[in-house]
Amino acid sequence: MSATSKKKSRSRLYLSLGTTAFGALAVVKEAKLAREENDTLRAIDAIVSTAKIVTGLAVLYRELKRLGDDDVLLG
Repeated sequence: MSATSKKKSRSRLYLSLGTTAFGALAVVKEAKLAREENDTLRAIDAIVSTAKIVTGLAVLYRELKRLGDDDVLLG
């Protein structure tokens, strides 16, 4: 794998991490709304969405580690 394609892949992964984390804000709002309205179905949706986001972030983190990223944040 060339350095250029490695950099592009890393950039894509960082973008995916950012968009996934941004999606977490929507889930937090959904959970607050569910709590305020005492809406069980909306609360279940927020819980499932949270699990999806956590899993997605874990997969993206693993991919960054595979790329051998020497970013300070990842150690």
